[in-house]
Amino acid sequence: MYAQCSECLTIYKVRADALVQGRGRVRCGSCGAEFDTLATLTDELPPEPYTTLKRRSISGTLVQLNMPAARPQSQQRELFVEFDEAKAKRDTNQPTPAFTRPRRPLALGPSAGWGWLAGSALLLLVLAAQLAWASRERLLAEPKVLAFVMAACERLACSLPAVPDRSRIVLTARDVRPHPSVANALIISASMINQAPFGQPYPTVEITLSDVNERRIALRRFAPEEYLSDLRALAAGLPAGGSASLSLEVEDPGKDAVAFEFRFL
Repeated sequence: MYAQCSECLTIYKVRADALVQGRGRVRCGSCGAEFDTLATLTDELPPEPYTTLKRRSISGTLVQLNMPAARPQSQQRELFVEFDEAKAKRDTNQPTPAFTRPRRPLALGPSAGWGWLAGSALLLLVLAAQLAWASRERLLAEPKVLAFVMAACERLACSLPAVPDRSRIVLTARDVRPHPSVANALIISASMINQAPFGQPYPTVEITLSDVNERRIALRRFAPEEYLSDLRALAAGLPAGGSASLSLEVEDPGKDAVAFEFRFL
C-alpha cells in the first residue's frame, strides 16, 4: 500500500503494522510533517507521469466486508461439549431431590379399609346431628317429627328444648281499666294458654291501642321478664297446655284510645 505526504508530496510504501500503530497517522521522513495516510492510501501507484495521488474523502461510514480470505478452525464447540459431558457426570453423582421421586401408593389392608369406612360414617352422623340441631325449631314444629322425638325422649329420659310456635299461644282473657292509685295510668290484664303439644319459651307481648278509626295511637312490647317475676318459671318456659296471667301498668294515652290488640312475638 502507498500513501503521500500532504506537505512535500513524497510517496511512501506503507506497511499494515505502521498504520495500526498510529491509527492511520504517520510522520514524513523528509519534511517532518504529520499527515493522515488514509486520505491517499492506495494499493497500487497510478501510471506515469503523476505528481500526486488521488485523495479520498473520509465519511466515517463503516464498510461491510463480504469476501473472506480465510476462516481459522475454532475449538469452541469442543470445549462446550467437554463442559456439558463433565456437568452431566457431576449431575449423575448427585442424589435426586425427594419431591421429584415417584411416590409409591400406600398399601391399604382390609383393616385400614374398614377404618376409613367407619370414620366416614361417624363424620356423616356428626354432620347430620349438627344440621338437625341447627334446624331443631323447624323440625320439631312438624307433628310426625315431634311425635318421634317425644317417644325417643321418653325412653332416653331426656327433655325436649323449648320450641317457639306463637300461633299456638291463644289469648283467653283480657281487660283494660284505669289504675286505682296512679293518675293517668292503665292496668292491662290478660291470660294466655299454650295449645301446642310441647313447651315453648314465654313470648314477647305486643299491645297496640287505637282510636275508633283504627288508627294506632300507642304501641308497647313487653319482654317475658317484664311481666313474669318467677325466674324458675321463666327458665322452664310455658309448658304444653299450660296457662299464664300477666298484669301490665302503662301510661294512659287519652280518651281517643278505645280499642286494643294483643300479639305474641
